[in-house]
Amino acid sequence: QVQLVESGGGLVQAGDFLRLSCAVSGRTFRPTRMGWFRQAPGKEREFVASVTWSDGGTNYADSVKGRFSIPRDSAENTVYLQMNSLKPEDTAVYYCAAQRYYTDSYSYAGNYDYWGQGTQVTVSS
Repeated sequence: QVQLVESGGGLVQAGDFLRLSCAVSGRTFRPTRMGWFRQAPGKEREFVASVTWSDGGTNYADSVKGRFSIPRDSAENTVYLQMNSLKPEDTAVYYCAAQRYYTDSYSYAGNYDYWGQGTQVTVSS
């Protein structure tokens, strides 16, 4: 049984930072790629960032480039989302996700096999 457990959300002010964590349980499971997505009220879920587990290659949505990063701890099967210079438009529920098998598309949610429960991030102006 593979589970993704997120933590680290909260309420912050514009310009602040937050660090989200996502721990992957499942004794023998090793993801090929991990990603973060977010969903704001009334909007569709959107891609935020991803990291390829084998080589650490990363990809980011244009809206977060230069502000967010997605470090990983392979030994602990944990991925993080470091969010700096937060803006009110970053307010959303953030989800981590894992791919079992490698695919070419890192931003398509349908390619991810496992999802966390989501954690709320609220940025006040």
